[in-house]
Amino acid sequence: MLVAAAVCPCPPLLVPEVAGGAAAELDAARTACSHALGVLAAARPDRLVVVGPADENGRGPHPQGSRGSFRGFGVDLSVRLGPGGAPSGRELPPSLAVAGWLLEQTGWADAPIEGLGVGEPLAPERCLEAGREIGARAGRVALLVMGDASACRTLKAPGYLDERAAPFDAEVARALGSADVVALAALDAELAYELKASGRAPWQVLAGAAEGANLTGTLLYEDAPYGVGYVVAAWS
Repeated sequence: MLVAAAVCPCPPLLVPEVAGGAAAELDAARTACSHALGVLAAARPDRLVVVGPADENGRGPHPQGSRGSFRGFGVDLSVRLGPGGAPSGRELPPSLAVAGWLLEQTGWADAPIEGLGVGEPLAPERCLEAGREIGARAGRVALLVMGDASACRTLKAPGYLDERAAPFDAEVARALGSADVVALAALDAELAYELKASGRAPWQVLAGAAEGANLTGTLLYEDAPYGVGYVVAAWS
């Protein structure tokens, strides 16, 4: 049964070593992520499942201890998905590497961890079904859900300016902040793709896992500092 969830953005810039001189620009987002992870720890879960967007190489399960790095972003920094464990031969996708870094910052050792990389093309119903399988597990399960909102909020954004981006992000922030499972399940996958919103599939996994859990949400952060929507929320 799902007992808590944290939603965090997944830009590698959250890692100060990657951001370099611009690290302070995301201090508020990092603080919010820390608070969200605190909600997970307070729920005392028996297992933490980390879900994030991934390309073809990173999709599927990643066991505890799996390794990732930020070398692809010019920084010789490695992370692991939780302490110990038997790492797989695959490297963590960037979203789960950022999650691993966040967990290392909080010293997470409260419960076993596993990762799940979700592909952007995964249809909403399949995302919901994957979430339902997680939510149906025995014991107390918590989710750490990684993903960004649109990348089209400004002219300098990665996807350039799209007038649909701000309303889309506002609805995402509202749904995540209020634990609105129905609204998350109803997100338009095609629109999310056009707006380069990497979090759509992971958020819909969360929606499936949270069905019937009656969790309440709190919006901890919402901004678009680089023209990309970043949302932090906690459910408990």
